[in-house]
Amino acid sequence: MVRPRRHRWVRHEPGVTYFKPQGVKLRGLERIDLNIEELEAVRLKDHQNLDQNTAAMRMKVSQPTFHRIYSDARAKIARALVEGLAIKIHGGVYKMPGRDRTGPQGQGPRTGRGQGPCGRGRGVGRGQGRGFGWRRTADVQQLTKEEEKRLLEEERQEIEKRLKEIEE
Repeated sequence: MVRPRRHRWVRHEPGVTYFKPQGVKLRGLERIDLNIEELEAVRLKDHQNLDQNTAAMRMKVSQPTFHRIYSDARAKIARALVEGLAIKIHGGVYKMPGRDRTGPQGQGPRTGRGQGPCGRGRGVGRGQGRGFGWRRTADVQQLTKEEEKRLLEEERQEIEKRLKEIEE
């Protein structure tokens, strides 16, 4: 029996989920499916210029796993551009911090009706009533609090910079 894939952490929800060549009708167009976690790998490595170790830590996967996700994504994007195929961004096995009502970055008090400690064990998510948690493996490096603070501060500064550019 094949074991289920572990969740990858994704911190950015794509606003656009479909790309196609201009002037080509969608009806007869072949498409390539790009998973959300593959898009996140490209976003972290190419858009934010992070090294693979840091990007892997942000996605809570090992560096070799990150490299496989990233390589698959780049190959799909290259094929779509060269052959003129559509790209649909959807699916995958991922978690978005804060989506389980635990606050930003998956930390903080639970909020909302039925989300307190009494709500645990109701079979939410994968597993037998284990909730939204996922097991950590030995090959995944954990960020120290200082590293996490530094990365969050860098993200905050980048967002502020973009907001200033938009306002100008």
